[in-house]
Amino acid sequence: MAMQPPNGSIDDYIAGFPPEVQTVLREMRAVISAAAPDATETISYAMPTFDLNGHHLVHFAGFKKHVGFYPVPSGIEAFKDELAPYKSGKGSAQFPLGQPLPTDLIRRIVEFRVAENMRRA
Repeated sequence: MAMQPPNGSIDDYIAGFPPEVQTVLREMRAVISAAAPDATETISYAMPTFDLNGHHLVHFAGFKKHVGFYPVPSGIEAFKDELAPYKSGKGSAQFPLGQPLPTDLIRRIVEFRVAENMRRA
């Protein structure tokens, strides 16, 4: 993973990766932005992060062989059957590089997290 200073921008973060990883990270960012247009972008835990209503919505990160997606445990649990083909943990999913990014699934998870966030607000 390309480590960036905590105050860097998402653009700076993405620029730290090889071109093929940058393409996937930009696609991930675009899907999240479209699904959560009111969210703000930041860097948190050294990862690109989208915040809404003062709370983290989702994070994502680049790695050598995959892109990590972190919609917190509730986002993983709600979509565990659809995430079954991917390596996942309590609050994370790994999408292998070289395979199409599951943009529809990512969009629906982000929309789920937005709705969850709005209920908390």
